[in-house]
This record gives sequence, structure tokens and C-alpha cells, in this order.
Amino acid sequence: MIRFQGKKVAILGLSVEGVDSVQFFVSEGAQVICADRRTGVALGETYEKLRRYPVTFQLGVGYLEGLDDCDIIVRTPGMSLHLPQLAALQNQGKEITSLTKLFFDLCEAPIIGVTGTKGKGTTSSLIYEMVKAAKRTVYLGGNVGIPLLSIVRKIHTADTVVLELSSFQTEDLRKSPHIAVVLRTTQEHLANFDPLATNFHVSREAYIEAKKPIVRFQTSRDYAVLNADDPTSSSFAKETAAHVYYFSRRDRHAHAYIDSGSVFLKRNDKTELICRADEIILRGEHNLENIAAAALTATLAGVDIASIRQVARIFPGLPHRLEFVRQVGGVDYYDDSFSTVPETTIAAVRSFQEPVILIAGGSEKGSDFTQMGSVIAESSVNAVIVIGAMTGRIVKALKQARFAGKIITGCNSAHEVVQKAAGISKSGDVVLLSPACASFDMFPNYKERGKQFTYEVSLL
Repeated sequence: MIRFQGKKVAILGLSVEGVDSVQFFVSEGAQVICADRRTGVALGETYEKLRRYPVTFQLGVGYLEGLDDCDIIVRTPGMSLHLPQLAALQNQGKEITSLTKLFFDLCEAPIIGVTGTKGKGTTSSLIYEMVKAAKRTVYLGGNVGIPLLSIVRKIHTADTVVLELSSFQTEDLRKSPHIAVVLRTTQEHLANFDPLATNFHVSREAYIEAKKPIVRFQTSRDYAVLNADDPTSSSFAKETAAHVYYFSRRDRHAHAYIDSGSVFLKRNDKTELICRADEIILRGEHNLENIAAAALTATLAGVDIASIRQVARIFPGLPHRLEFVRQVGGVDYYDDSFSTVPETTIAAVRSFQEPVILIAGGSEKGSDFTQMGSVIAESSVNAVIVIGAMTGRIVKALKQARFAGKIITGCNSAHEVVQKAAGISKSGDVVLLSPACASFDMFPNYKERGKQFTYEVSLL
């Protein structure tokens, strides 16, 4: 507590992480400035919550000005490290940090960190549930679970922490987790398409480089869990001094692998069956891969095989990630609103053998829909309802792939989309919302897109 007592600390960006940072520094006796480019009205409930604390506000235009007398600057992940104002403060000798970096510095418990382009939330949650099933004290944070910095003083050395980490949370780390998990990594955040964010990567190389600190500072006492099938993930083996373990969809020599729809784990010179596809709730081969990664990580963390099996078989998945909504008239409705890139929509489509009515589209994210069009054309999808700003590009990709099903456009709300899907579906079909795009043209975020879809389905 002495480190922050009386220090002047600026929290830049009042997201969930920003609120957690405020709570922590106030409890540590620091003088806190809350800075955000949004106004108090725009911040809404967040502003009202923070007004209860002994803090000062610097909001709207010029929120980054006048911070020269601050001792510590805490940025949220949505704020670029390379902003000229931050660079100027750093040149003055100010400490520029982040919630994640602070947490790594202060946490006494071993940390399991999970990164990758997609699957982080599901894999992190699986690991958390597996450790929890073994009757151990475990915390889940990062982009899922709960904010952890405000309770870091309550976390003990015998506990375990699981963190889902984006590239914006790993890029300034100077410590690595005890177990680092790097899932399949394609590309993400290569342009600034979020109207509230200032952080993005200038190239794929910069995106990958931002993830490398998750393994870069490991020692021979640590573990790295990598995807043997993904060249980017497996290349992280060259960046770490840790013991490296692999999971794979096809390589039976890997430490955890998938074979004929089942997940196997090599443990203590034995090969253990973890689960079969027909006995789990999660759908799709990509989720078998997530289970393989989680099972391997959990066993390295000392979790017993029974707990690993139990969780793999009963884990229901996360909201908006290929989430079953309900069945209406024999038609199954799935919410995969979290799918904001073509790769995850491809995985979702491949999860079904039933006839699929796919709802895709949204706002720009710099994606190429060519491969997605080809996969859809060869899949069980018999109709695509295309929405949003990317309608033209998705329709073009479908036509170039000679998709033989129906292409429907012109729906401008969740209500219209669900009504159209219900009108053309029949018993035995699947209606799948898996947009492959960001949401900002029609919805505030992917969660709201999923909620509106789910609500409209509930009215059928």
C-alpha cells in the first residue's frame, strides 16, 4: 500500500477496467483523476458510480491535457500506447502502466494467461471451471469473469488466477504468466473500426508482436501451451524459456489431441480419453480444440483427470458464442454474435450438418469474405440473410463462390431479421446468427446484437 499512498494517479479511459483501477487506487490512498474523452452524460451509470469516490474528473475534449503533475498514468486497453500525449509523459519520466501490467506486478498467485484471436473466453472459462471443480480457490479475470485489481490484495499464493488476455493487454507486459496458452492466431484489431477505441495495430506483424510478452518473460519453471496446427502459435516456442506443450486437431503425437471426434490427453505416460463430441454440450470442432487446450493446461496446473472430464462434458459455453437460444416449431436458434470475423463464422457453419439459415453481416472490420463464401457454398447452409454495411461485399463473395441457396437482403433490424428467418425455416432447420462482422452500424456492440436477436426469438 505504501507504494501508492499519496501518489497522483490518472486513470485514462473509464471502461470496466478503468472503474476497477479507480477502486484499487482509492483503496490504496492515492489521489485519483478520472479522464475520458466522453462526457459525464455519455458515460452514464459509470459516471454516477465513480462520483461516489473521492476522485476528480477530466472529461471530454482535452482530457489528456494537464497530466504533467501525475506520478502514474494508467491506460485502459482501448487506448494506444503510442498516443503522442502518452509518449510525451513517458519522456518526462512518468510511469505509464495498465491494469493488467499492475495486476501481474502485484499478484502473488500463479497466473494462467490465455491469448489468441478467438476462443480465449471459452478456453479461459473451461480452465477456470476445471480448477474450481478440483476444489481449489481460483479467480477468472481479464476480458471475462470479474475485475481483479481491486481484490488483488485478497488473492493468496496458494490460489490460482486465470486471465483472458487480448493483444492490447499483453503488449506492455514485463512479466509473463506461469502457464501461457496461445490459441489459434489469425489477425484482429488491424484498423480502428470501434468508434470508442483509439487502439489498433498497424499490421499483422505488430499484432503478433503485441502478444509475444505472454511468453517472453517466462523461465524454465513455467509452461507454454501452444497450438501445433497453427504456425503463429507454435512459433512462440522460440520466444520462451518455458517447457513447451502442444495441442492439435490432427497430430496424435501432441500432448492433447482430437481423433475421430474425441479429445485425448497424454498424462503420466498414459493416454486418457477426456470426452467425445456426442457427450458434450459445446458444438463444433473448434470447441473440441478449446477443450483440448483447456484440459492440457489444467493438467499442468495439477488438476485431476476426473475434474477435467466432468467440466468438459457439462460446460454449457459462454453467452453469444454459438449459444443455443431455443427451439420454435422444430427450428433451433443459435446466437453466435461474438463471431466478428469470417474465421469464426466458418467454424460455426462447420458445426452443423442440419440445414442452416445463416444471418451474417454488419460493419467494417477489414475482413476478406472470400474463403467464407466458399465454405458456405459447400456447406449445409441453404439461405443467407445478409445485413448491414458489409452486405455488398458478402453478397459478392457468395456469388463468386456460386452459392446455390437464397440470398436475402434489406432487413434493417433484429425484428425484421428474425421474422424473415422464421418465415423461410422449417422443422429440422437451424437459424444461426454468426455475423462475421462488427456490429457498430446497427448495434452498440456484439452483446446488444445478440440480446436483440435472442429477445426477438423469444417472441416467436
